[in-house]
Amino acid sequence: MDEQKDEVRMGSADQPAGEPNDDAEPMDMEASMAYAPLEEVHPGEIVKGKVVHISNDGVLVDVGAKSEGIIHLQDLSHRRVDRPEDVVHLGEEISVYVLGYEGEEGTLKLSKRRADEMVAWERLEQALKTGEVIEAPVTEVVKGGLVVDVGLRGFVPASHVARGFVNELEPFLGQTLRLKVIEIDRSKRRAILSRKVVLEEEAKQAHDQLWSTIEEGQIREGVVKSLTDFGAFIDLGGVDGLLHISEMSWSRIKHPSEVLTVGQPVRVKVLRLDREKEKISLGLRQVAGNPWDTVAERYHEGGIYTGKVVRLATFGAFVELEPGVDGLVHISQLADRRVQVPSEVVHVGDVIRVKVLHVDPVAKRISLSKREADEADVEYDLPQEESEAPEAGGAPQERLNAYHAGNWDDEG
Repeated sequence: MDEQKDEVRMGSADQPAGEPNDDAEPMDMEASMAYAPLEEVHPGEIVKGKVVHISNDGVLVDVGAKSEGIIHLQDLSHRRVDRPEDVVHLGEEISVYVLGYEGEEGTLKLSKRRADEMVAWERLEQALKTGEVIEAPVTEVVKGGLVVDVGLRGFVPASHVARGFVNELEPFLGQTLRLKVIEIDRSKRRAILSRKVVLEEEAKQAHDQLWSTIEEGQIREGVVKSLTDFGAFIDLGGVDGLLHISEMSWSRIKHPSEVLTVGQPVRVKVLRLDREKEKISLGLRQVAGNPWDTVAERYHEGGIYTGKVVRLATFGAFVELEPGVDGLVHISQLADRRVQVPSEVVHVGDVIRVKVLHVDPVAKRISLSKREADEADVEYDLPQEESEAPEAGGAPQERLNAYHAGNWDDEG
């Protein structure tokens, strides 16, 4: 028996006394029991205990035996521990694994780490069997993947971090991930988990849910996923829909970036569905409503408004009164003189004052006059951006009537 005590006290040749050996089996039962009160605790058991003292080297735990047991610093957690207070607190009740006895006085040697790991293995085996999703924080980024804390060191291969290729793993450090157990080898202390499997299953559920409820004419919430020259792809929650550039605004735009940014939340209308090809066409401008439906309420015949020249044609200039509402200033209405081409008077980008001559909401047309707005500004002594003095010969009103009538041969 004395020889057995010495063996326990001194440890093996390659391991210092008192240091744990993760690969070794629990201390020899007979040697341990030489010191153990047989009626209380036995090596290999998991028992409850209360933390009664904390020091820099370890923790004393009262497990109901004749003397407290000790947990050395390295036996507190599978994580690196610098201070016992980071793991346990005075008075806390914890589960511990009985390793055996050490020292000449036969101090009870305990391990919280081993108890936690045994519970963790059982939980992981159950999760693998049932397909349960578990949550675990990322504690390390290592070559080939992530280390997660599942009560022991679990590993998420880089190929299982996301549905696609992940170039940088560092951003995941400290995050809590939703994972599924895909492989366990308890003898090799190996637990492999996957976030990719969880994401794929959730995407499949979202896909099926959306296609079972989506209908043409619905207003849906989405997020701008990407922009292209011809439009934007909107994530509707697991399924992408196409928002064509022509359906983004009632006014002309050259690129989707004028209206949208990646990551922006949007409300869109479902315009068309192709369930066989799983294609969704969306509209953004329809959600805000067609400004032409109420244009007559905002622009009255005879009223003078400010607009921006957005396009020139041989027959006149198009002026934007508001996004989606353009009016035409016919070439005969640009100035109180004969104009050969609109660029003699206005240019794209100019902000000008115009008078509304006629509003046709059904045909989506508004006739405008710059020269009549200029006349009104002169009459009321208002500043003019583009004004021309009347040519000699003939009263100004007679010349205006001639131009309005289209009598191009009358030069005054």
